[in-house]
Amino acid sequence: MSTFPDDQAIAEAAASLRAGKLVAFPTETVYGLGADATNPDAVLSIYETKGRPRFNPLIAHVADLEMAETLAVFSPLAKKLAEKFWPGPLSIVVPLRPGHGLADVATAGLDTVALRMPDHPVALALLRATGRPLSAPSANPSGKLSPTTAEQVRRGFGGKVPVLDGGACKAGVESTIVAVDGETIIQLRAGALAREDIEKAFGRKVTRAAKGAKISAPGMLLSHYAPNAAMRLDTAPEPGEAFLAFGEAQPFTGETRNLSPAADLHEAARNLFSMLHELDATGAQTIAVAPIPHEGLGEAINDRLQRAAAPRE
Repeated sequence: MSTFPDDQAIAEAAASLRAGKLVAFPTETVYGLGADATNPDAVLSIYETKGRPRFNPLIAHVADLEMAETLAVFSPLAKKLAEKFWPGPLSIVVPLRPGHGLADVATAGLDTVALRMPDHPVALALLRATGRPLSAPSANPSGKLSPTTAEQVRRGFGGKVPVLDGGACKAGVESTIVAVDGETIIQLRAGALAREDIEKAFGRKVTRAAKGAKISAPGMLLSHYAPNAAMRLDTAPEPGEAFLAFGEAQPFTGETRNLSPAADLHEAARNLFSMLHELDATGAQTIAVAPIPHEGLGEAINDRLQRAAAPRE
């Protein structure tokens, strides 16, 4: 039978998270692979550790509504949802607050974030001790089943990720994700909180996101952030274009950002979203993008660029 971690174990795990390390921890849904959501390198290590690095917006776990409101702006209806269902298996997508401090890679360059307060004493103790929001997708190698026990996490990662053992998860499926548009509640992902329970609590229908809706949360399938500019990949820039360079770049007089002059894929991943935003803000009609090696985090970078460059209606 599992014994919950004591205060010292929680404090040590919190110190590891503040130092940029990963810690797996239990929630009522599944075990999460936690990282400091304000630390881009820590968040990047989630993708590397899971083994199939792709930039998806990650849910940020918070200790309470007060912490959540330092990160995002809650409409009256969004706040009522949090007050009714937190702590619990409901993630709410809300607009980021200026100066939120979350890493770009944690939000996939979006201007919104999915927040939730987990209903598990170990998770809440860890969040309070860390004092920071934690990004935490399921603590399993990509493509494997989501873990509901600490032993499953240990087996999945070969004991390489420290785990706080909080016993078996009671829900066993991921959280429900909703967004609010005016007075309408929109379900973006079905999960452990039934849509009908939200409808009953609020006396209104919960609509479901239309197929092809723009991604704003985990569990949705379309591209995350597409700049206004068109994009050309694996190419040199032409006159009038902006240029997203990588490594040793050729001289170019137009607007240029270099993901990593040293050809460091970690640095490139860290800079990707902010530099795309910066080049898009120049008003360029087209952004040319230098070739990125398709290895390690290069897979994530190329996947993200391909989605951003996908044809649009």
